[in-house]
Amino acid sequence: MKKLKPETYDEFVRDYSVDVPENYNYAFDFIDETAKGNPGRPAMIHVDNQGNCRNFDLEYFSTTSARLANALTDQGIAKGDKVMILLYRRVEFWVTMLALHKIGAVAIPSPFLLTEKDIKSRVNFAGIRGIIAEHTLTPTVDKAKAHCPGLGIFLEVGKETPSPGWDCYDTLVANAPDTFLKPADCAGGDDPLLIFFSSGTTGNPKMVAHAHTYPLGHVPTGSYWHDLEPGDIQLTLADTGWGKAVWGKFYSQWMAGATVFVYDFRGKFDQGKLLEMMAEHKVTTFCAPPTVYRFMIQEDLAKYDLSHLKHCTTAGELLNDSVFHTWKKATGLSIYEGYGQTETTLLLATFHFMEPKPGSVGRPVPGFTIDLLDRDGMVCPPGVEGEICIKLDGSRPIGLFNGYVQEEEKTARACRDGYYHTGDKAWMDEDGYFWFLGRVDDLIKSSGYRIGPFEVESALVAHDAVLEAAVTGVPDDVRGQAVKATVVLNDGFTPSDELTKELQNFVKKVTAPYKYPRVIDYIDELPKTISGKIKRAEIRAKDNA
Repeated sequence: MKKLKPETYDEFVRDYSVDVPENYNYAFDFIDETAKGNPGRPAMIHVDNQGNCRNFDLEYFSTTSARLANALTDQGIAKGDKVMILLYRRVEFWVTMLALHKIGAVAIPSPFLLTEKDIKSRVNFAGIRGIIAEHTLTPTVDKAKAHCPGLGIFLEVGKETPSPGWDCYDTLVANAPDTFLKPADCAGGDDPLLIFFSSGTTGNPKMVAHAHTYPLGHVPTGSYWHDLEPGDIQLTLADTGWGKAVWGKFYSQWMAGATVFVYDFRGKFDQGKLLEMMAEHKVTTFCAPPTVYRFMIQEDLAKYDLSHLKHCTTAGELLNDSVFHTWKKATGLSIYEGYGQTETTLLLATFHFMEPKPGSVGRPVPGFTIDLLDRDGMVCPPGVEGEICIKLDGSRPIGLFNGYVQEEEKTARACRDGYYHTGDKAWMDEDGYFWFLGRVDDLIKSSGYRIGPFEVESALVAHDAVLEAAVTGVPDDVRGQAVKATVVLNDGFTPSDELTKELQNFVKKVTAPYKYPRVIDYIDELPKTISGKIKRAEIRAKDNA
């Protein structure tokens, strides 16, 4: 697909379109077809946990995924079967995804932090047939599988001699034919491609199903938000068990002609080591959560050769002004924000041809008509907060999920009255930029004001003492609710009445004074989902107990 060269957002919206081939299957129609014409095209630079670097081209992924598809077919995996993937950021993750796409099996990328209980409940609820897992994770699977009667196929990765009850991934791939012909009944189009389990901040995770057209919905992600060109090297920090991995290091990056850089680090995040990797391997575009940028600007960035870096993006949290301006002063580069959900592709973004406004998630991505709706379903004017909703117009935009598997009521509740309701709140300024406020359930009503937790959290983490913060509302006889901050401090700081007053005054200066936290609670660790999202509902439940 030829990349447009718009000079303005309005030009982009006017000229952008995407062709959807009949029965589209990314693994056959993009990977295999592109590899036929350009087999040596660089696809991945992979650095493992020991620092070993390997380079892979498209031919490798085309051929190796065909071998694995043959091996899995011989094992009994067929079109429509669900397969859980429990792998770190190793090359086998990408091969496995492509192999399942070719078979027409439904890939279920899963976090490697899943417990025995998590695996048992997910496997049985989803009806999962097989598991492809990291050798260090197979003991956890073994504890669960006795309670999973539908499971029958187990492939272990990273170990020459497989554990009892497991087949060796490498052996099966090495012995399989390197051609996998496209089946006559090949999966594609609206057939199920993959399932993500949502992170479950307010309840049990939902099974979010996407179709084979989903990769095409990510074309704006790679080509325009990441601003990729052929020859670029893209690094997105994301674990393979979550949607952000396929947002930033799979489908659209290869469609844009870029090379995906993968750093498969294990253990504690080290921003200095990450910067060394970016410099050594000449990364040109970079995407990470705002927290990562906050850690990186604590380093002396002048020590690292980031001269090849040309474009930076962020999503997942709000970016505060201080991080934006410190990064730009050090690198000369703005950070362009974006927003989307597990249920969608990129929905709102600031693109390189737009002026970034720190803290704004940008404007609607072409292909989506997005309105802010009030409680009565009316479209909100600029300056008035509402729920972020996608207009359906009788059809589903490319990239919007097919529904929640086995949960028709939840799907109907989300997709009603001609809209998909995200459950997220925002307001829009006069220039059409959206400003994210938080989940509908997380908004705080205090003295007639409605306060989004992200705004206050963003202000708090700008203070040197604060590592992380979660903002919630607590009952208050006078105000209805008072703003409460649950704070994790950086090393070298200790809780005190003086620090509390300092943080309160700091927030008053950074944001509107009425938003400051009247209560501050200091703890060692915030409650989070396995994807790292803060469980504000859990904090509220404890406060209201």
